[in-house]
Amino acid sequence: MFPPVIKALVIINVVIFLLEIFILRFYTIDSISLDRIFNYYFALSPIETGRFYIWQLITYQFIHDTGGIVHIFFNLFALWMFGVELEHLWGSKKFTLFYIISGIGAGLTQMLFSSLTGSSASTIGASGAIYGILIGFGMTFPDRPIFMFPFFIPIPAKFFVLIYIGLALLMGMTSDGNVAHFAHLGGAATGFLLFKFGDKVGLFAFFNKLFKRKQPLANAFNEQNVHGIWEANKPAKTYSSPAPTYKFHVDGENISQEVIDSILDKISASGYQNLTDKEKKILFEISQKLK
Repeated sequence: MFPPVIKALVIINVVIFLLEIFILRFYTIDSISLDRIFNYYFALSPIETGRFYIWQLITYQFIHDTGGIVHIFFNLFALWMFGVELEHLWGSKKFTLFYIISGIGAGLTQMLFSSLTGSSASTIGASGAIYGILIGFGMTFPDRPIFMFPFFIPIPAKFFVLIYIGLALLMGMTSDGNVAHFAHLGGAATGFLLFKFGDKVGLFAFFNKLFKRKQPLANAFNEQNVHGIWEANKPAKTYSSPAPTYKFHVDGENISQEVIDSILDKISASGYQNLTDKEKKILFEISQKLK
């Protein structure tokens, strides 16, 4: 229902939303509300205003309009609806990067639009990142039927995505409201580029190595939802000398712990579905031997 990253994103967004509603709006410093100070530093401001800080490209994604509970509800509902399968399929690390970078792309697009139009309005919300997730879902499951309000007829995901992007473009060019439609387009475009070229250029593998965390074999398998391969929750063992190296034989070939670690890293970086048939067979054979 709620894989770890989506659960964390939902909790963070809701906590910040409630913090603004019940605390920041009612307290002041030198007659300035804490909510205004909070948004000054963490909502995404155009460079021309002099209020821009680099971290705003990430923090703005977790702030929602305190007067619009509908805004945060539909954002988080869409995140859950379209993101659950992607996180299970890609792995948590790749999903996190895809989400955050889509949001950054959305923010940069909105900043460019603000510079061209002279707008000084700040940008908040997860919509840009979620448009990236929407693109990822549509390209991963193009023929998955989606029921879209208000028609309630099944629409293939690829057309559903195109309709939403078309609406964002149309509203961005015709609306003078306070919705950052060009951020939606930027998030969608960034999601498309990440989906098409992220693995090819090694972007996800680079970040996976950058934030690589060494972990026991059992925990690594368990985190990637490869159930039943290793016996989990065994008491930790300590060794006065280096820990023993696992050795296995598959089709007469020696499989070292280093080979297994590299397969686990690949699952973490790009998901189980990107393993080769040989790598999948290695995991399956080892799982049978460890039962």
